[in-house]
Amino acid sequence: MTVSLGEHPLQQLVLKIHSRCDLACDHCYVYEHADKSWKTRPVVIGQDTASRTAARFATYAREHDLADVTVILHGGEPLLAGPARLRAICDEFSQAFAGVSRLKLKIHTNAVQLSRRHLDVFREYDVAVSVSLDGDQAANDRHRLDRRYRSSYHRVLRAIDLLRTEEYRHLFGGLLCTVDVANDPVAVHDALTALSPPRIDYLLPHSTWDTPPPRGSSGSATAYAEWLLAVFDRWTEQGRTVRVRTFDSVLSTLRGGPSLTEAMGLAPSDLAVVETDGSFEQVDSLKTAYDGAPATGYHVDEHTFEQVARHPGVQARQRGLLGLSRTCQECPVVQSCGGGLYAHRYSSEREFDNPSVFCEDLRALVDGIAERITDRSLSPAVLDPEALRFARQELDRTLLAYANQRLAGHPDWDETWPALLRLDADRSTAEHLNRVLSHPYLRAALRSAEAARITAARFARVAVAAAVHAHAPLRLAWEQWDREMHLPTLGTLTLPAPGRVEAVVSARGLDVHTADGTRLAVRDQLTDFWRPLSVLKVAAAEPLLIDDADPRRAVYPAPVTDPLTPDELAAFRERLRAAYELRAERGPAAEDDRNALRVDAVTPLVAGAGVRLATDGLGGLGVAVDFEPDLFVRELPRLGRRARLAALRATTDLHVLGNQAGRLLTEVVDALGDVAYRGRGTPEGMRALARAGRTLAALAELPDRDLTESGEVLAAELRAEWDAIAGRP
Repeated sequence: MTVSLGEHPLQQLVLKIHSRCDLACDHCYVYEHADKSWKTRPVVIGQDTASRTAARFATYAREHDLADVTVILHGGEPLLAGPARLRAICDEFSQAFAGVSRLKLKIHTNAVQLSRRHLDVFREYDVAVSVSLDGDQAANDRHRLDRRYRSSYHRVLRAIDLLRTEEYRHLFGGLLCTVDVANDPVAVHDALTALSPPRIDYLLPHSTWDTPPPRGSSGSATAYAEWLLAVFDRWTEQGRTVRVRTFDSVLSTLRGGPSLTEAMGLAPSDLAVVETDGSFEQVDSLKTAYDGAPATGYHVDEHTFEQVARHPGVQARQRGLLGLSRTCQECPVVQSCGGGLYAHRYSSEREFDNPSVFCEDLRALVDGIAERITDRSLSPAVLDPEALRFARQELDRTLLAYANQRLAGHPDWDETWPALLRLDADRSTAEHLNRVLSHPYLRAALRSAEAARITAARFARVAVAAAVHAHAPLRLAWEQWDREMHLPTLGTLTLPAPGRVEAVVSARGLDVHTADGTRLAVRDQLTDFWRPLSVLKVAAAEPLLIDDADPRRAVYPAPVTDPLTPDELAAFRERLRAAYELRAERGPAAEDDRNALRVDAVTPLVAGAGVRLATDGLGGLGVAVDFEPDLFVRELPRLGRRARLAALRATTDLHVLGNQAGRLLTEVVDALGDVAYRGRGTPEGMRALARAGRTLAALAELPDRDLTESGEVLAAELRAEWDAIAGRP
């Protein structure tokens, strides 16, 4: 059995609980666009339909072992269902998911009807409330009038004021604003931030190539980018005190992180929709494409979420880069843009095989943000391996500080964070905290947006692991949500059952106390409940940590193995020992070699997988259980180059983010690595050398502003290396 990345399960459900609305917004995709299916559906979802949906989704979550699921109550206007119906639905889903997955309930509303009766229900079931508001009154009233053509603005503001009171403030999910380029962007942003929302989502108006968006009086092809960049500048001027999902997503993807919104980025869709009549639909925005576009032909009475997940339309939105048009696939900003929202690609001529109708806007937005955030100064990391290592540690701390901003207020996190700060403040323990924070699979967790309870538990275990390494006293408690309690860099403790645990680090070692009174003494040796990780001391190198148990270790372009048996582990250790001895025989690596591969953890991969870097290239090395030592030694210089480039990219701006200079630098590094791997005297090595030369020439032809000072230094280093190999003076 192996652990692999697998398919992308559905984790979000949009549940339509009311199919009518008390506003008459002229930009609404439900009532004002191509799809008219709302006319034939029940006004309110039936309790039997809600119950069947909850049961179906809970069964799917159990079968896929989903830790978290999200249910978004939607419409029409969902508040029209009334507090009693809302409570019954929330209760139905809460009971269905009890003991299965952590359920996150949300509601998207225009808030015109929002009252204490609604909010008391939402407080009981911890329902996050997101409110649609398009800015100040002038901006909002362009589109968001009620059915008697009256302003909705002051009614919405009264509702938001109620939502912001102390008893309900924790339910405030944020504001949803549809962009209209006729509105003043700064005035809109200031009006929204004045309401102190935890987040703002700026949404492009739903449009297709058949029904393109209005472009204002200027008619500019990038009118929406210009509008959003004006907001970005204002947001930056204000200190970015409010999270803006579109901007956060672009900033994340430009730095190699994940997309944070379905509207941009290549992350696979994980969402299904159930209408008031129980019909399964695809993503709701498809209503803007053509009549019947979201339909699947499936119904909760007859079909499962598993069948919905395998529907061709749902699968089409999970194909990432391969699901985009050729134009998008060849675009340098595709990792950030992701081809835009799926519905916005539609045309009657080519269906969804198009770039977004906002293509020029998205390109200009990503380029504009990239230009604004690019640091053009020379970084010491490009010159000195130790400076690069320090920069990586600083990045880890920045990500950890960002996690603290997101998680502050969660009780377990509020205990863990001070413990981490104490470990970091003492020089005798800080180096051990650095050691644990540098673990590559922990870095992968920092870059993902896990649920608060999971992140809090993970970093409680980080603090414990650092304290154990430092022999520093620590007492810390948290909710452990599964039996396998993995301590990064140390090993895995198997608990009698999930639940509340308390870890005590003392001079004797680590003791873990469980809720039922069990005490587990964790020492170096293997026991029935404790499996330590293996460390291999190799010639002329740092000891190698063999990590075959971390739950986040599946970050390689090949499947990882299950934890190895003692015999398998012994055989794997001997192969690694032989490989490093062979490496030492062929000559010691120079201490100042910038391209030397520095490995924080080695993880066994399935047979035949070869030697692979972790997907982010930072510290993780995956090695097939049947690897050949000679191949391992030959691969290290090539992988070292790639890992260094990945580390530089994570910590340093080498070029304006998102432009083609990034691709060219990758191609040069790969080509020179192939020369080292193949041998410069072989035909394959000579072809790789020629490829490197052509790419260096293309790099030299780029405009001067495309590379930063750090990028220019790296390019000059690569050119000098090519000259030396090619025998150029």
